[in-house]
Amino acid sequence: MLMRRAEAGDHPAGRLRSLVEETKSAYPKTNFKEWKQVLQELGKFLKADGAYKGSRSLRYDNLFDSFPSNLASLARFHSRRVLKLKEAVLTSYRRNEVKFTELTLDTFRMLQCLEWEPTGSYQIAAKELTENGTISDQSGPSGLIDIHLSSEISDGSLPSNPQKAVVYHPTVSHLLAVLATVCEELSQDSILLVYLSASGFSEQNITSQKYASSSAYTRATSVYPIDKSNSNISSDNHLWLGPRGSGGPNNLYPEDLIPFTRYPLFLVIDSENSHAFKGIHNAEKGEPAALLLSPRIASAMPGAESTGNGSQFTYFLTAPMQAFCQLAGITSEIDSDTYANAETILFSALEQYEGILSTSVGLNNVWGQILPDPFLRRLILRFIFCRAVIFYFHPEENGEHMPTCLPSLPESVSPKSEAIMSPILELAENLVVSERFHFRHSIRNNKK
Repeated sequence: MLMRRAEAGDHPAGRLRSLVEETKSAYPKTNFKEWKQVLQELGKFLKADGAYKGSRSLRYDNLFDSFPSNLASLARFHSRRVLKLKEAVLTSYRRNEVKFTELTLDTFRMLQCLEWEPTGSYQIAAKELTENGTISDQSGPSGLIDIHLSSEISDGSLPSNPQKAVVYHPTVSHLLAVLATVCEELSQDSILLVYLSASGFSEQNITSQKYASSSAYTRATSVYPIDKSNSNISSDNHLWLGPRGSGGPNNLYPEDLIPFTRYPLFLVIDSENSHAFKGIHNAEKGEPAALLLSPRIASAMPGAESTGNGSQFTYFLTAPMQAFCQLAGITSEIDSDTYANAETILFSALEQYEGILSTSVGLNNVWGQILPDPFLRRLILRFIFCRAVIFYFHPEENGEHMPTCLPSLPESVSPKSEAIMSPILELAENLVVSERFHFRHSIRNNKK
């Protein structure tokens, strides 16, 4: 899975399933409940990860994610202070989220999104392994899981990947301790990416309120209510990092992160309570933070049920083509030519967005100093795409459905801009889903 070799991953998964069944038959009195859970998790994970066949790798690929036409525009930022992404802390804590062992689907996608795609030697080595059925000499283990890679995977022409700490279901104190440790090791030209995907409500509140989730884990069109049982404690001003119960120890507040703004931070908050973290803006202790905040309510076609594809906002930031298809309600398999055309349209759209953003006069320096970094620039461009797609998905502008960023990006990349809207219309027409958006309504409003 980490190597994006879906075909190679299906074989050991099927073999594991067969071995469990054979062992159950041989030892009928043995309890295989834990193994059943492992197989269920693996099946859901592989299904969600492979929802759209033929999709590109989530890693940064210079062939598809780098736009030579904009290099001159980006070069102007190098005369100022430039920050590089060298460290990232990734965590996800939600009820019933898609995961395999201690790797959740959301953190898996973000993990992949912050790595370089190896070039030709990797693909050749993978093909030889598949066809010959042999295993070459092994390199060292990578990150979370001991995955053996062929020696040809190394590519001296690529920079090193950012260091990533994936924290599985942490307590608040554990997460803050990890952040403190990572911040201590930041160099002066570095910025720390913090990715938090979590609910804003405890399991106790979820059970007692009996409301439907607004995330992609259940029905995507409902709203989280605000628990007003305690007038002194607002339930929409924090993230919930805990298995059950309620109370302060499991609540992560925006104020908890403010001490870390002594260092440059790039915050991605994916939660129905993400709006609470707007309070970090202008309250920093030294370095102004860049924030990408998810919508309070996820969007979906009317009556659409959860498809178990993880958080919609994270999906857009890591796999925008697949996220667009999911939002538009495309459930049947797309033919390869149509999908390839859609990828080309998206490629051109992001190239155009990058050109507009990099030449904008009113670009805040918080974005300007991180725009030269390829990973962060790609996240920003995909945020612009995500915001515009959701804007045209709704007939009327609804703040709770819209993602936000702080500081604000220039008006030239706002959803109402013709240059931002046109590629999305072309993409929707290519996939024959333009009637599911509201382009005409928005165009009329723009002309008024």
